[in-house]
Amino acid sequence: QVQLVESGGGLVQAGGSLRLSCAASGRTFGTYGMGWFRQAPGKEREFVARVTWSGGDTYYADSVKGRFIISRDNAKNTVYLYMNSLKPEDAALYFCAADTRGPAGWRGRLLDDESTFNFWGQGTQVTVSS
Repeated sequence: QVQLVESGGGLVQAGGSLRLSCAASGRTFGTYGMGWFRQAPGKEREFVARVTWSGGDTYYADSVKGRFIISRDNAKNTVYLYMNSLKPEDAALYFCAADTRGPAGWRGRLLDDESTFNFWGQGTQVTVSS
């Protein structure tokens, strides 16, 4: 089991920055991949970013590439999402997720598919004013 708690959301002006954090507990943190997703009102949850267990590889949605950075500190059991140059369309509830099964458990799905993650946090709200 993995428990995930997000923090760092809030209200920011367009063009501003925020750092989201996700604290994990339970299974040894440095052994599984982590990701961020978001869901805006009336829309489906969408992939934002993923980082491998070591932090050595990262993947991003095209919509955030070049503006967001995902990183992790395995000593602190925490994954971060640095969000820069925020736009009103970035406003959403942001979720942290853990993939403890790895590629062997993806069943052919792609790494940005939410079904490849098996533990989820409750979310932290990000609001971007124009």
